[in-house]
Amino acid sequence: MNSTLYAKDTPPYGASAGARGKAFRRAAPAAAIFLALCAVPAAAHLLGQPFWLGLVARIMILGLAAVGLNLVLGYGGMVSLGHAMYLGIGAYSVGILSAHGVDSGLVHLAVALAAGAAVALIVGLVCLKTSGMAFIMITLAFAQMFYFLAISLKQYGGDDGLTIASHSRVPGLSLDDPYQFYLLVLAVLAIICALCKRLTDSRFGLVLRGSRQNPRRMRALGFPLLRYRLAAYVLSAMIVVMAGVLLANLARFASPSYMSWTLSGDLVLMCVLGGMATLLGPIVGAAAFVLLEEFLSGMPLDLPAGAADLIRTHWLGVFGVFVVAVVLFARRGLYGALAGREDTDG
Repeated sequence: MNSTLYAKDTPPYGASAGARGKAFRRAAPAAAIFLALCAVPAAAHLLGQPFWLGLVARIMILGLAAVGLNLVLGYGGMVSLGHAMYLGIGAYSVGILSAHGVDSGLVHLAVALAAGAAVALIVGLVCLKTSGMAFIMITLAFAQMFYFLAISLKQYGGDDGLTIASHSRVPGLSLDDPYQFYLLVLAVLAIICALCKRLTDSRFGLVLRGSRQNPRRMRALGFPLLRYRLAAYVLSAMIVVMAGVLLANLARFASPSYMSWTLSGDLVLMCVLGGMATLLGPIVGAAAFVLLEEFLSGMPLDLPAGAADLIRTHWLGVFGVFVVAVVLFARRGLYGALAGREDTDG
């Protein structure tokens, strides 16, 4: 009798092996991406190409910002054209504090997160009273308000931007060393991705997805959607603020262009390219965006009939064709196409 019960309660070996295989397939794309990112410093050192560190660090920072946007865009169905505003808040927090002699990275981060959360709370309360096109336009309007506010700050460079004298001072690290800065960005990206994975797999994440698919039914079930969406919006903004802090340290510069609506559009495009509602899709989208921009605008290939010069001059047109192709033929984005249907949440 005991053996019979044991046989009933124990899953077949093939089923457990299949589950392990599925778990491995889900984890493999994420592991491959982070292993590739970990290998960049060694490759840059061995090949004598320190430029790669700055390029990939920029990809990771923009990817981090896109991961933050994806929380509301991909999982919550809220199309924001104003998230670059939070990138600018993070960058200007570093720049303004540095201009007044405050060089502590922890203070920079704390002030940036506090300012970003306060702005996101106010903006979210206003924007989330609406939906659809009205939501898009209100987020865009708030971003433009902060863009022109940054331009009006003549004591902090105005339209010319603000040069940051030195990197943020972080205990135990020297951000003047490009290798240490790269590893810091990678660590922040990995931690944020792990936390977002836990968040989107939790009850909170399930409610957020439900609010995107059928908000009327979720309200009928008794979920306070405004609270869930507002919490997601504020968390999303804070992730983008962190990306802004890192971007200011990468460029040692804060510019009003960080808040422009075009950069907000670029972040949306990164999410679409990589795959919305996927954890690592925005990072893949940021990599595709930045690398294609670098390749097409520089066009190192020697093409016939002046084609190379034509592409360098009109690279945005070629890039647009690529985006249209991805939207038409890879509906789940580049990461979704590469990882497979069952892995798109990984």
